[in-house]
Amino acid sequence: MTPEEKKTLQRTAISVREGILTGIHGAKAGHPGGSLSAADMFTYLYFKELRIDPKDPKKVERDRFVLSKGHTAPGLYAALANRGYFPIEDLPTLRHIDSYLQGHPNMNTVPGVDLSTGSLGQGLSAAAGMAKGARFQGRDINIYSLLGDGELAEGQIWEATMFAAHYGLDNLCIIVDINGLQIDGRTCDVMNTEPLDAKFTAFGCDVVKIDGHDFEDIESAFSRFHANHGTGKPTCILMKTTKGKGVSYMENNASWHGKAPNDEEYVKGMSELAEARKVLEV
Repeated sequence: MTPEEKKTLQRTAISVREGILTGIHGAKAGHPGGSLSAADMFTYLYFKELRIDPKDPKKVERDRFVLSKGHTAPGLYAALANRGYFPIEDLPTLRHIDSYLQGHPNMNTVPGVDLSTGSLGQGLSAAAGMAKGARFQGRDINIYSLLGDGELAEGQIWEATMFAAHYGLDNLCIIVDINGLQIDGRTCDVMNTEPLDAKFTAFGCDVVKIDGHDFEDIESAFSRFHANHGTGKPTCILMKTTKGKGVSYMENNASWHGKAPNDEEYVKGMSELAEARKVLEV
């Protein structure tokens, strides 16, 4: 990755974070913490990794992305809007009663959404089914699914991982956002699922641990995923992140798991992101 490519991704990630704040502020509800922690991954997926076409959202041969932690839809929407799937100006309509951008992704209303999600634990099962279906049809399609670390307490996640390994789904990439916090506090206190690397390895995955805010790390992890094609092993990317990343008063603060910034907080957050963009222009 060249320095300019990295800067371009960093600038885009700032735009995605601005979209997250704008959407949630407009809704007066939503989940900023986990959306912001995954913003860099959303950016890399939609601007570099996924083989997709915003002009043809239903293209059969496209890669698929399943947001298993569906409550972080504001992050997905911000990435889709910036990628050209729908107008960025629509983001403030999030959760409004007449809006197509509801609190969880709806594949029937939002261009670019490959699966309606929201009930935690279920997304990976669907993603594994998509990966098996692509293999059955002989299609060169990769499936990516983003999970939250709190979500790993759901038993269905481990059933899906076992299924993926059993059927040799090396076209499946499992991504876990390890920001360490969930709605009730620290994930390790609510339900300690560590050691995750040992668990996913035992369930048959090739595990890669990265800094989820480092684009070079993210690129390296996906290179490993592509290298695993033909091995019969699903890839699991464990990315360490900061909940609320990019907005100082939200960072590492569980209270921002599921609430919206007021007008003053919104201005402060947007100002911080604008400052971050200025730094990149130097």
